[in-house]
Amino acid sequence: MLSSVFSARSARRTAVALAVSMVMVAGGASAQGVTPFSFGLWGDLPYAKNGDGPKMRRLIDNMNAADIAFSVFDGDTKDGSSECANASYADAVALFDSLKRPMIYVPGDNEWTDCHRLNNGGYDNLERLDHIRKTMFATNQSFGQSKLTLEQQGKPGEKFSENTRLIHNGIVFVGLNIPGSNNNKVLDDKDCTKKSARKADQCAADNAEYEERDAANIAWMKEAFVKAKALKAPGVALTFQADLGFDLPETEDKDERKNSNVDGYDRFIDALLVEAKSYDGQILVVHGDTHFFKVDKPFINQANLIPNVTRVETFGSPNAHWVKVDVDPTARELFIVHPMIVPGN
Repeated sequence: MLSSVFSARSARRTAVALAVSMVMVAGGASAQGVTPFSFGLWGDLPYAKNGDGPKMRRLIDNMNAADIAFSVFDGDTKDGSSECANASYADAVALFDSLKRPMIYVPGDNEWTDCHRLNNGGYDNLERLDHIRKTMFATNQSFGQSKLTLEQQGKPGEKFSENTRLIHNGIVFVGLNIPGSNNNKVLDDKDCTKKSARKADQCAADNAEYEERDAANIAWMKEAFVKAKALKAPGVALTFQADLGFDLPETEDKDERKNSNVDGYDRFIDALLVEAKSYDGQILVVHGDTHFFKVDKPFINQANLIPNVTRVETFGSPNAHWVKVDVDPTARELFIVHPMIVPGN
């Protein structure tokens, strides 16, 4: 029994009805002062173990040739079985800065949450998060050869500086540090030490970090909706790395939302649903993590669809493609989502 959060088997319906593109029907919020534009989405690349290196030049060239205002990378700059060495973050920055247009980065679990694993080098994952903040969020500028100035929840280089916000042509864009691996929530002693260099005190620190960041994420998300309502913005786009459990199976005698591998997202989901119900505009929820392009309406409330929330899952390794989103608040559709297949990849 799937609780009244996600619609069941959304991926199956999406594969049939939404394989090419997805239209979100706009309604309610004002489009005053908003002009059409497009932006890109990509993530979960490159993975050395999948031989993605040669594909990246084609991907970057394809994105550079497209008419987009900017792009958002939704996490995982490396695969989950390679070391979290400083050089891996420097490589990611070089890749991001090869884009001609601005690019906004959202951290994934492979960059920090999973770095305690032995095959990742046995790092202290909270130290790796601190490194990301100090090196990749040290300023309020985006990546890319041209820059955007972003709002940050924390001071540059400090706690929560990775949570960002951009208001572009009347649309509110939000980046959130919500990674896979259950949002860095440690389940028990077995989970703490399995294939890991972590000690008990580090796992306790991880759970404390999860609690604090989860609250910060919810506060940052809520603040975005306050701004969107004040601006009469017709749309809000939220990007994070984790698959929150959108495609859990449905059984009669079990609430899959209580599974221990996804319960680290419950409070954020509950808070998002509250905001969605009180917002007249459209909400685009973007994530990576599971590497399959999908577009659907995943949320339900007492069996009724919550129509103003659309989920986009981006491509990921070994499929080095990207997603283009057209925004036109004056048309019937607000967001139109296109899979952009890169020739040769």
